[in-house]
Amino acid sequence: MTNGSFLLVLGGANAFLAVALGAFGAHGLQEIISPRELQTWQTAVDYHGFHALGLLMIGILAQSIQKIERAGWWMFAGILLFSGSLYMLSLTGIKTLGMITPVGGVCFLIGWSLVTWTTFQHHRNS
Repeated sequence: MTNGSFLLVLGGANAFLAVALGAFGAHGLQEIISPRELQTWQTAVDYHGFHALGLLMIGILAQSIQKIERAGWWMFAGILLFSGSLYMLSLTGIKTLGMITPVGGVCFLIGWSLVTWTTFQHHRNS
């Protein structure tokens, strides 16, 4: 797989997971976790889904913009750290997991910054 193909697969798989985890939260967790924990779960799902779409976008852009794949890896790291820590926090109540969440947020910011910068550079040099 080249030119972002793997990021397309990763984006599709993460979009699937975001929908599945959203449905699980809406239908399977309501009686198990508190409303506050359910809101935390929903925040994880929202960011997971949004950045899964970002991975798909980057996979498409990678077919014409070199080096943009780096942004996708930062976004994937953000999904794992940001959304993953919030999912685990919701299920376990271990508050220290919340310290990981901002690291994932920084990964998202780096990913979006790289999308912006790499796309700008590509079009400036074209």
